[in-house]
Amino acid sequence: MAEPILRIRQLKQHFKLGGGLFQKKNFVYAVDGVSFDLYPGETLGLVGESGCGKSTLGKTLLRLHEPTAGTIEFEGQDITHLGEKAMRRLRQDIQIIFQDPMESLNARHTIGMILEEPMMVHGIGTPAERRERAKALLERVGLPRDAVDRYPHEFSGGQRQRIGIARAISLKPKVIVCDESVSALDVSVQSQVLNLLLDLQQEMNLALIFIAHDLSVVRHVSDRVAVMYLGRVVELTDAHTIYSSPKHPYTQSLIDAIPIPDPRQRDRERIRLTGDVPSPINPPKGCHFAARCPRAMDRCVTEQPQLITLSEGHEAACFLNE
Repeated sequence: MAEPILRIRQLKQHFKLGGGLFQKKNFVYAVDGVSFDLYPGETLGLVGESGCGKSTLGKTLLRLHEPTAGTIEFEGQDITHLGEKAMRRLRQDIQIIFQDPMESLNARHTIGMILEEPMMVHGIGTPAERRERAKALLERVGLPRDAVDRYPHEFSGGQRQRIGIARAISLKPKVIVCDESVSALDVSVQSQVLNLLLDLQQEMNLALIFIAHDLSVVRHVSDRVAVMYLGRVVELTDAHTIYSSPKHPYTQSLIDAIPIPDPRQRDRERIRLTGDVPSPINPPKGCHFAARCPRAMDRCVTEQPQLITLSEGHEAACFLNE
């Protein structure tokens, strides 16, 4: 097997709250000890409920948030504490596509300026070459070349996301973090954008981290899937196995929540979640999912389950699998 292009070990992102003279220091435990590998050309789906830390994890990988603890290795190099100049050079290889294409595009700049800016920052090409490269990028993502002179507000949501994708691939990266990159789009447009991403992945041998809350979308695009709950990965395996044989009760509940169009299967047995997600400011001592889990045991309340290998490539953090 090829060496991982990205190796994450015990990554933590804790945001400090308060801390004034008479205030108690509290922390938001957004990401709390996440480990996984990402391989060249692979798509790793990252799923979970809103607030579980998916987007924070993606931004921490790019050092948009400085990690509290843990390590981030890219192609065998520890980049956790790289300086600003070294990290800027590395950003050619690791890019991100944001959820809201309108918010991530500068409304005062033309599309040409938006696409040329990364090349200018990294000193790539002459002005004429950058202009031609911007036109070629637009053509590659299915937009007309003359769109370089137009502004973001002149495009639909799906077209703006294509522009975001064009910007992400402008420096020919090796890893792209897709942060809920299709969740704001209509269903018909989602499929077009997803197919574009998959085509680009095959063409450029991209490694993708695909963050989403829609499990049916994740199933379509992912090679492996990591399920997060309150800052921790609770299950990690290939996409087929996680849908056909989930081992963590939380994963099972997410899959059970996917609507099935066949009315004959309405009476299937489901795991139905009750209660709310615990606060990331004061997470439970043991298993974070214990208070909502219908199969919780006494030890779940006091002991934190660790990810254990159940079979080759399948890990889950649940005492039921011991």
